Amino acid sequence: MADPTLTTTRTTVPDTQLAAWRAFLEAHARAIEVLSRELREGADLPLSWYDVLVHLSEAPDGQLRMQELADAVLLSKSGLTRLIDRMQRDGLVTRSACPDDRRGTYAQLTTAGRDRLRDAAPTHLRGVREHFADLFDDDEAVQLQRLLQRVAEGQPPD
Repeated sequence: MADPTLTTTRTTVPDTQLAAWRAFLEAHARAIEVLSRELREGADLPLSWYDVLVHLSEAPDGQLRMQELADAVLLSKSGLTRLIDRMQRDGLVTRSACPDDRRGTYAQLTTAGRDRLRDAAPTHLRGVREHFADLFDDDEAVQLQRLLQRVAEGQPPD
């Protein structure tokens, strides 16, 4: 017999929207799993590290305040701190105090980090193309971006 709580709750979300939600979750999980595996096998780099390196490479002077970086990579501040600790041990990033704010800290991309990103990018971008981008024509990609942006913008601020 079905759980009455689930049945009651389920009636508040139409079946088509619930199916879209489940498809989104499954697509995200499968894509992240395969992209993570390929990046690990092809470039010996975790996807979370790649994400940090990309954000830092796109930032002015290759640096971001830790809070900005945490927001960009969707990690808690403590989770990012542990990640940056590991990346710093590998020489991919450095940390420095913010001159304007004694409480603030910057993460900065090193030359080794930039080199590692450059070496890993072809593996990751090939995977993004193969497992995501090639599945849509340009019009579909624009529509998908618009729809997902609506979801992102519809969330309450942190």
